[in-house]
Amino acid sequence: MPNESAPDYVARAFELADLVRSAASAGEASGQVDSRVAAAFAAAGFFRMMVPRLLGGGEADALTMVETIDAVSRADGAAGWTVMIGATTGTSSTQLPLEGAREIFGDPNGLVVGVVAPRGRAVRVEGGFRVTGTWPFGSGSGAANWIAGGAVVQGPEGPEMISDNVPHARMMFFRRPDVSIEDTWHVSGLRGTGSNDFSVTDVFVPGHHSYAMGAHSDWAHSPAFRFPFFGILAAGVAAVATGIGRAAIDELARLAAAKTPTGSRRLLAERAAAQSGIAEAEALLRSGRGFLLGTIRETWDAVQTGERITTAQKALLRLAATTAALNAAKAVDICYNLGGASSIYESNPLQRHFRDIHTVTQHVMVGQPTLEVAGRIMLGLPTDTSTL
Repeated sequence: MPNESAPDYVARAFELADLVRSAASAGEASGQVDSRVAAAFAAAGFFRMMVPRLLGGGEADALTMVETIDAVSRADGAAGWTVMIGATTGTSSTQLPLEGAREIFGDPNGLVVGVVAPRGRAVRVEGGFRVTGTWPFGSGSGAANWIAGGAVVQGPEGPEMISDNVPHARMMFFRRPDVSIEDTWHVSGLRGTGSNDFSVTDVFVPGHHSYAMGAHSDWAHSPAFRFPFFGILAAGVAAVATGIGRAAIDELARLAAAKTPTGSRRLLAERAAAQSGIAEAEALLRSGRGFLLGTIRETWDAVQTGERITTAQKALLRLAATTAALNAAKAVDICYNLGGASSIYESNPLQRHFRDIHTVTQHVMVGQPTLEVAGRIMLGLPTDTSTL
């Protein structure tokens, strides 16, 4: 069951829908989340919903996070993606030393974003590390006050190793003034996320502004923080997709009730292709979303009772997220195609839903290879499970 002590973030998301929808075009044009929307999200607590209450966050459960992201994404996929990035990055607060977590995540109006991929290089110095690196896909970085990036710690003779073939990778948190953001986000979909490349050059990172990948703190004890990290990230990405899918179906229903296709005397809604198509889209979306929410509930029940989350459970969670995203994409494709020529105009939201959903599905967390990983585990084959 959801954490009943957390604020009703889902209701807040629906209350902000008109603002989010009205600012979507501006976000697309600027390539950044609209400043009014970012401020509204911060005030609603969306960026800190997964941060512990000890730090002033909402300490929400994964189901609440997913349904909130879904609700925002119905109004605008790029806005939902920004909420997803802020919320999922908030889970990393529990891996930092408490002193660092308070400094980085303690701002009630702050946004912390980051990229897990260890593309940086860190060298040990007194009190911390000197870090240099460049990271792509820095979603929300233009609106953030802290930006994190993964880095491999370098020793005198090469990367430090924590075991055979496993380098010592750490997340490093940088203050916004120390980060250079490059104008690289010129893309087909999710344009309003501002997912530009960012870089740092020989920036000092105190030790308490860093944590080893896979580490766990000794101060955060809520079951919410035992939820698999990659599972919650994948679920958040999938929630953007399901929100876009719902928006596309709703838009097709509006269009079908008003449009008479060229060469026809009947409304689009009166044609058998539209009727069967929208029904198929609805079934695809609901089945994928139901699989995702049901698996999240099962995993949440397990962490609440203190059970160890098995590799098979982690794989099922990733499979559910991927299925939800891919099903949503199929649903959007049906709606886009049924919209006919109307779908290609910038004034029609279906073209944006189409572009956005096919950008979401390119994310590694919900990509086609996830199916292979899940299948190998189900068949008992040796599998790299490091990203489950």
